[in-house]
Amino acid sequence: MALHKGAGGDRRLSTGPYPTVADPLGAMELAPPLHRLGDRPVAADTAYQLIHDELMLDGNAKLNLATFVTTSMEAQATRLMTECLDKNMIDKDEYPQTAELERRCVAILADLWHAPDPDRAVGCSTTGSSEACMLAGMALKRRWTRRNPDRYAAGARPNLVMGVNVQVCWEKFCNFWEVEARTAPMEGTRFHLDAERAVALCDENTIGVVGVLGSTFDGSYEPVAEICAALDAFQERTGTDVPVHVDGASGGMVAPFLDPGLVWDFRLPRVASINTSGHKYGLVYPGVGWALWRDQEALPEELVFRVDYLGGEMPTFALNFSRPGAEVVAQYFVFLRLGRKGFRAVQGACREVATHLAERIGALDGFRLLTRGDQVPVFAFTTEGDLPFDVFDVSRRLRERGWQVPAYTFPANREDLSVLRVVCRNGFSRDLADLLLGDLERLLPELRRQPVPLRRLGVPARSGFHH
Repeated sequence: MALHKGAGGDRRLSTGPYPTVADPLGAMELAPPLHRLGDRPVAADTAYQLIHDELMLDGNAKLNLATFVTTSMEAQATRLMTECLDKNMIDKDEYPQTAELERRCVAILADLWHAPDPDRAVGCSTTGSSEACMLAGMALKRRWTRRNPDRYAAGARPNLVMGVNVQVCWEKFCNFWEVEARTAPMEGTRFHLDAERAVALCDENTIGVVGVLGSTFDGSYEPVAEICAALDAFQERTGTDVPVHVDGASGGMVAPFLDPGLVWDFRLPRVASINTSGHKYGLVYPGVGWALWRDQEALPEELVFRVDYLGGEMPTFALNFSRPGAEVVAQYFVFLRLGRKGFRAVQGACREVATHLAERIGALDGFRLLTRGDQVPVFAFTTEGDLPFDVFDVSRRLRERGWQVPAYTFPANREDLSVLRVVCRNGFSRDLADLLLGDLERLLPELRRQPVPLRRLGVPARSGFHH
């Protein structure tokens, strides 16, 4: 969550003379303050209208091609979520059937990700992949400290190996839990972690390696199997056993259906844990995520708390306590509703839109593709040649038409590269993709008439990328 400071002043919400059918004169006299509680209540309809009108300034979620988060669900799912708005996920004894649906979702994911014994795999729902990654990182660190008590007591600092392209939650984990973040920079056309760089950063203090199945920067899969094989060889040479966590926030709900031959999950013995975002390609409104461990040995028992459940105990592992159960119910609805064939159809349609749009944009003069949307349905592209505009100008002009296409600069060692990225989600149809393409083609002649990219004239570059 963003941190906000209190605002001063005496700004007030002004109402029109006729926002509700009852008492228009009374409504005209209302001027509730923005930054403090008013002296008296406001009619519910009036309060609704005031907030509703302000929220019209938000972007259209369907046209937000920056976010991975689900922006549309079926009416039946919305109805179920509405019916569950008052259910607290932590109260297992009060809402035992909601807890049962959570347990079923964990079992479904354990089977989907090829846990060696799905009955022994352990997992939980979270508020999203960020919390799931924190939990997985905590388990990695605790396992390492249990294996190396003397070294840890003597001041050895544990480290976590990952690519510089990881989601910011991993940087937060390392900061909050006092773990050294060892990140492999980008080099040339390699935009994520590979096996060679992963092993080069490992030593006896490494608690784990994070492999990303679907980089937020360009949608590409990291070579998890190759990383695991290199760590196998590393263990043979050094005796150091380094587990792998797979951050499948996006790809964990894409690869099983569209790339079944890709080995990245619990089929690899070195993979200790996996997370995914139910609210991304899990097709559920925010916020719900999932964290799974291959077996009970992968999750240290001392991290697990137990709560009453149907007259007994249920183990829980979470950073949050109270949180809504509606999203967990919605996740089970999606699993039940789609099945494997349904997921394959939905994710396949997203990939078809992504590859179609990427191919058409790549054919336009002045653009070069970095990825083609053929892994996670996400692709990145950049401008090429001596042009009077850059990716930030393209993003700014597309936003005038309502399209939110983020432009951003890559991290070390490719700060020289700035790109646009398009996320194709369920609900972003081929028709919408062609409308986006049409708007882009209409804007290009105007952009070519600019004297120089606007950044050179002092116009700040607006990133729109916050992952």
